[in-house]
Amino acid sequence: MKVIERYIFRRALLLFCAALAWTLTIVWTTQILARVNLVTDSGQSAMSFFEIAALILPSILPVVMPFAAVIAIAQTLTAMNNDSELVVISAAGGSKMTIIRPVMLLAVLASLVSFAIDNGLDPLARQRGRELIAAARADLLSLVIQEGTFRKIEDGLFIQIGERLPDGRLGGIFVADSRTEGTDLVYYARFGNVVEKGDETVLIMQDGEIHRKLPGNDISVIRFLSYAFDLSLFTATSGTPRLYPKDRSLPYLFNPSPDDPVFNRNPQSFRAELHRRFTEWVYAIVFALIALAVIGNARSHREGRINPLVTAVTLALLVRWMGYYAANQVQVTPSFWPAVYAIPLTCSAISIWFIVTNRTMELPVTLVDRLISGLRQLGDRMMFMRARRRDAAAGGSA
Repeated sequence: MKVIERYIFRRALLLFCAALAWTLTIVWTTQILARVNLVTDSGQSAMSFFEIAALILPSILPVVMPFAAVIAIAQTLTAMNNDSELVVISAAGGSKMTIIRPVMLLAVLASLVSFAIDNGLDPLARQRGRELIAAARADLLSLVIQEGTFRKIEDGLFIQIGERLPDGRLGGIFVADSRTEGTDLVYYARFGNVVEKGDETVLIMQDGEIHRKLPGNDISVIRFLSYAFDLSLFTATSGTPRLYPKDRSLPYLFNPSPDDPVFNRNPQSFRAELHRRFTEWVYAIVFALIALAVIGNARSHREGRINPLVTAVTLALLVRWMGYYAANQVQVTPSFWPAVYAIPLTCSAISIWFIVTNRTMELPVTLVDRLISGLRQLGDRMMFMRARRRDAAAGGSA
């Protein structure tokens, strides 16, 4: 690799790492916040939460890495063009491959890492994550005996324990069950305890009432001396995680077990996941070609109607959305599978044509004009609203 190629590769690599860190942090934070209820609702320790948070990373990386690549490559080439470095390379007799080689090397490395994570590390992390979540849901006994807590067991079912008595019994038991549509059940008992018999777990409630509200708003109250509420559904069965196609390894997707209930219910989902695994990793290469087609040529600052980075990222988002749509559509329409491969191949071919013919890929002029006009109108409207608020504040103070 030549000195100038190493320079471009090193510069793009540094920007790639920075872009990957920022985008990964943003996406990872949103995914973590969606799982905070593992601690708040199931009574698990903070270490379980942090372990699940770490297991999310392998599923995010293959999605984020292509966008980090296109941001890094487009920004590197834009900065080099603004500093007239691309012009100098061209004037010194350097071929276009001097720019293409380091950029594509970075894209290929990102694609290989993405493939290794998506087909090796991610399924193992997903399986471990589902085991932790299943164990958290299965640990209902420790959840129930906590004093003064109002816990969600599942959608429509809540349990609260007022206190744990010295003799080991539970005091002030409250259960709200609205899992059956149109019927609300509220159980209250002064005392109770949890009894385990083999695989069965039963909450025995004593000296209480059952309030039932029917669809016609009729309410009935039943008093009882003893009532058994079956908890086996949430302890015994919930401890075994159900694995979905994204949780399976690549060899398993080729040869699923005939006893797999998920496969028996929807075998096409396994085929769709295979097509996704074979295409998702190439998007870093596709996005790199898009970035080269957009900003690979030296050009004057006056030629660009919109920032090349915006153009490259917008086109990358459009291509990735089409890829997501095609991959999801395969699950319901099996004949749609050629589109999963056609989208990245077609986009790559179009980008290569722009690169070979020394043309610049840009957004349509009409679209750019509308975008600029819309931004200007939005800015004028914001300035007008700001002036009105300032005038209103000045009038009120007077």
